[in-house]
Amino acid sequence: MTKYRSLSGIKYAPDGKNIGFILHEMDEKNNTYLSNIYIYNLEKDKSFQLTSGNKETNFVFKDEKTLLFSTIRDQKDQARKDRGEKLTCYYEIAIDGGEANKVFEVLLDVSGIELVDEDTFIIKALYDLNAPKLEDLADEKDYEVLDEIPFWQNGKGYSNKKRNRLYTFNKTTNTIKPITDEYTNVENFKINDDQSMVLIIGNKFKDKMELGSNLYKYNINENLLEDLSMKAPFNYSFADFLQDEIVFAGSDMLEFGMNKNALIYKMDKAGEVMTLSDLNLDYNLRNSVGSDTRYGSYNSIKVEGKYLYYMTTEYDSSYINRIDGTGNYERVTKEKGAVDGFDVFDGNIVFIGLRDNKLQELYKLENDKESQITTFNQWVLETKTLSKPEKLSFETDGGIIIEGWVMKPVDFDENKKYPGILNIHGGPKTVYGAVYFHEMQYWTNEGYAVFFCNPRGSDGRGNAFSDIRGKFGDIDYKDIMKFTDLVLAKYPFIDENKLGVTGGSYGGFMTNWIIGQTDRFKAAASQRSISNWISKFNTTDIGYYFVEDQQAATPWNDMQKLWDQSPLKFADKVKTPTLFIHSEEDYRCWMAEGLQMYTALKYHGVESRFCLFRGENHELSRSGKPKHRIRRLKEITEWFDKYLK
Repeated sequence: MTKYRSLSGIKYAPDGKNIGFILHEMDEKNNTYLSNIYIYNLEKDKSFQLTSGNKETNFVFKDEKTLLFSTIRDQKDQARKDRGEKLTCYYEIAIDGGEANKVFEVLLDVSGIELVDEDTFIIKALYDLNAPKLEDLADEKDYEVLDEIPFWQNGKGYSNKKRNRLYTFNKTTNTIKPITDEYTNVENFKINDDQSMVLIIGNKFKDKMELGSNLYKYNINENLLEDLSMKAPFNYSFADFLQDEIVFAGSDMLEFGMNKNALIYKMDKAGEVMTLSDLNLDYNLRNSVGSDTRYGSYNSIKVEGKYLYYMTTEYDSSYINRIDGTGNYERVTKEKGAVDGFDVFDGNIVFIGLRDNKLQELYKLENDKESQITTFNQWVLETKTLSKPEKLSFETDGGIIIEGWVMKPVDFDENKKYPGILNIHGGPKTVYGAVYFHEMQYWTNEGYAVFFCNPRGSDGRGNAFSDIRGKFGDIDYKDIMKFTDLVLAKYPFIDENKLGVTGGSYGGFMTNWIIGQTDRFKAAASQRSISNWISKFNTTDIGYYFVEDQQAATPWNDMQKLWDQSPLKFADKVKTPTLFIHSEEDYRCWMAEGLQMYTALKYHGVESRFCLFRGENHELSRSGKPKHRIRRLKEITEWFDKYLK
């Protein structure tokens, strides 16, 4: 795992001759990740490393030959950061080689930047309404004052009165001017081709953040901000300029709640809005195919020419599609697997993909032909033993087909019996596919059969299929148990007396739920789980709106329903030895959820173990520190070994 390479941040150069991207590697010794900018030259069909600072996680093309990126390379600048000063330093480097030179700094914590002209930039940066003065930081570090919800965010820590704010920055005059106010949290922004207008998606709140967001248009030359939002509550997920009109994606959240799939709309110059995407095109506009081998950020939607290019998750795979201003759409990629990020130039596409049981590589699509153009992870196929997922489908209630997969142990012998591990995905609105998943490949190399499926509640099958509001632990549990029965019937080499179950987030909830409903599993590993919907409502970063939306109840209008759907209610029925994995800074499924279930099992005399990871959050299994990811997998595997072997 520590030798895998992950790709992110793919971008075409303005002339389309080069592609920039970030390559990430693990540094196990120092327990961190090394990230550097790479260039792929299309004419030479060759990639090369551009930076070596090991801290370059984002960049923009200044022109055809020059990149602009943020990093800290000077010891004095690092000392300023360490003292608590807000600072982002920008460097330029020529893609033909040479040293990177510091060109300017911004006295803010910048998370996004776009060029307007040689001197002017639009930047997104963190703003803290209650930030103490620099000289008071030492005295204030022991206190947190909360006066709004959410007051913390997974992966970001305490977020009370902190917002991502949009600014203009002039590097010559070193002036910073705010575009949005101090209460609006900017989610993303796009500049039009002539650098005169900016589209902004943001959510404004003071005491309680509500579901939904607003759409704004900012005139750079006139310094004018205009609200273009729908009158009714609406959640915008993307907006850009499509020729002389505006195209955006979003949902009214009616009928299917916060998880309702977004539609694509356009707004003409008069402000009239019409739906572009077919109402029957009922797919999620993002890649939700799970894997534990990614790292970094990805672009999943892009306007180029007369088209909007966007992703969809359909059944077990994700694809790139495009739609024009009249609503004509087509799927652009055809191969199964996962597209993790892409860019487009003159109709040609480059993307980061998971294909054919391979780890991430760079691919290009020209004239409808897909070809792999890097081999960073080719060594895995050449030197490691891999198990290929075998598809297994069945019919559940109402004639609905559920898809799943079985992975045999790598040294499979049909005359032997093997222990099995049921793995349950998070979400629940995500999907499993037949793509590379490290933990599953590891377990098959350790002599386990691994099986997994996409029960109702999963993504890729439309709103109705993914809608299990108020039914968590009901129809999804039935699907998973039917799948387990089918696996044991079709694959008799799996020992039904040596089954384990695991999963994280929603998969952790389902693991907790399953052990309270059946004793068929002889060991369980519950990761970043939910055990009590009442406590989750009041303690986690999304709890107060997620629980109300997904469980169709609050602690005040139907506490009994929340308790009836909580695994903790059934903890006195559990007989299964259970390992709990949790991160101390997981504010999505706070550690109180795991601790409650762990305490309940210990109280009732059930073998259990709790492993808490300090300095980690909800993303432990995907982007946690290398040593922590190794320890997590070691804990789970040794727990299963103890009870299943």
